[in-house]
Amino acid sequence: MKSMLAIILILIFNTSNVIAEVKIGFVEIQKILKNAPQTVKANKNLEKEFTKRTNKLKKAVKSIQSKEAAFRKDSMTMSDGDRAKKQKEIQGLKIDAKRTEREVREDIDLRRREEIAKVQKLVNIAVENVAKDKGYDLVLYQGVAYAGKKVDITDVVIDALGKLK
Repeated sequence: MKSMLAIILILIFNTSNVIAEVKIGFVEIQKILKNAPQTVKANKNLEKEFTKRTNKLKKAVKSIQSKEAAFRKDSMTMSDGDRAKKQKEIQGLKIDAKRTEREVREDIDLRRREEIAKVQKLVNIAVENVAKDKGYDLVLYQGVAYAGKKVDITDVVIDALGKLK
C-alpha cells in the first residue's frame, strides 16, 4: 500500500508539465478524534450511560474493604469454622466484584468503539468536504513520515466537524 502511494506521488510530481500544481493536505486523525465535538459529546454520553454501574461497583468494592477490615479486627476472636466461612465469603465477593469490573470495562470498550466508528464516518465526510471546498487534490492521514504545517489541515477539519450534526 505504501509503495503504491509512493508510485502515485512520483507520477503526480513527474507530470508537472501536465498538472500545474497539486494541492496536498494532511490531517492528524488522532488529534481529530480527540478534539472533535462529536467525540466530546460521545464521551459525556458514555460517562452518563455507565455512571450508575461504575458507582455501584465502587460501592461494592468499599463494602468488601470494610468487611475485610472488620474480619482482620475480629479474626482473632473467631472460631476456626467462622473464620474460614468469613474468608470464603469475602473471597466470593472479591471474585464477583472482579467479574463485574471486567464486564463493565468490556461494555464500556464496546460502546466506545461504536461511538468512535460513528465519529470516524463523520471525519471522512468532513475531510472530503474540506478537500472539495479548499481545492485539495490529495489528503493524507496515515503512513506519512512528515507533514509540514503548510499542508496540515487538521484544525480546518475539526472546525468542519463542528458544523456537522
